[in-house]
Amino acid sequence: MLTREILDRLIAFPTVSRDSNLALIDYVQDFLAARGIASHRYVDPSGRKANLMATVGPTDRGGVLLSGHTDVVPVDGQPWTRDPFALTERDGRLYGRGTADMKGFLACALAAADRASRMTLATPLQLAFSYDEEVGCLGVRSLIEDMATWPVRPTLCIVGEPTRLRTAIGHKGKMALRATCHGHAAHSAYPDHGINAIHLATDLIGVVRRQQTHIVAHGRRDPAYTVPYTTLHVGVVHGGTALNIVPDRCEMDLEIRHLATDDPDALLQVLRTEATRLAVEASRDTKQAEIELRVTNAYPGLETPEDHPLVALVAELTGLPGVIKVGFGSEGGLFSGRLGIPTVVCGPGSIEQGHQADEYIEVDQLARCDAMLDGLLARLRA
Repeated sequence: MLTREILDRLIAFPTVSRDSNLALIDYVQDFLAARGIASHRYVDPSGRKANLMATVGPTDRGGVLLSGHTDVVPVDGQPWTRDPFALTERDGRLYGRGTADMKGFLACALAAADRASRMTLATPLQLAFSYDEEVGCLGVRSLIEDMATWPVRPTLCIVGEPTRLRTAIGHKGKMALRATCHGHAAHSAYPDHGINAIHLATDLIGVVRRQQTHIVAHGRRDPAYTVPYTTLHVGVVHGGTALNIVPDRCEMDLEIRHLATDDPDALLQVLRTEATRLAVEASRDTKQAEIELRVTNAYPGLETPEDHPLVALVAELTGLPGVIKVGFGSEGGLFSGRLGIPTVVCGPGSIEQGHQADEYIEVDQLARCDAMLDGLLARLRA
């Protein structure tokens, strides 16, 4: 089937986030152009990556947007038993990096565009393919900035992250932070002559853990999530140069994954206030300690009302009633929060297969996604 052929081509492009995706974008543009579909690319400042936007059908009205990312996570160090960048099939499963997350959906979307190109649509089908989603939903922002100036925007958005075609109406937002702790170096035989930056970092980690405990006990909860509250997490710590030197610098990376109804800026302010207190307490004589906290990336959560017509539409198209919320983030929060476009997350495959060795998607999931998009096209036709 055409979807399988397209997926075979997409998997062959090793579009790991650290590398270029332009070869894949070239293929997509050529595929669309061969069917008379114009597209536009948004190239990043380095010239190595690009988003792509295309519309099938009338351009004077909003359409249904199918959104997905072209980048994949690395395969380095993973115990793959087959070439991750060559699509292989076994026992009804298609293996390759990105099959589930989320080139399977991109293949379905392109196959739908092929079918749409031979129809007369009353409402347009629109495609948005982005880069660098896996490193914080970075690439799509240039497209969204441009879309904000359009006189007519898409009226609905389906982000095709893998949900086994369940309709996801919500996901958490994320704020990534870097804390840089500045102390004062000294010989370790005289630690009171210095200020230990690693100790400052551990004090800040204690603040993070206490805030998490407070949220668990008193914060908002949403039982639709596996972890029903906002979470704080310290993932990376670097500090010190030698065992016999009191370290004067320590960096740590932490994140807040927040319910869409929680305000991460309020929590950030708590951390900043506590960081200032810790630095003042650690300073002595003429030696000043300091803790800098800066936001390195952030994207909003998604919270689409369960009674929105888009939710009913997608559930009808998939044949799977009910809604879910997912723990992972997506570009959906940006389309919804920044542009006000009603958005759900719904795509083939399982997120549990994403980022794993021998990642796969079931052939049946692709067929069901094709059927969902056939149903959508039937509703878009004149």
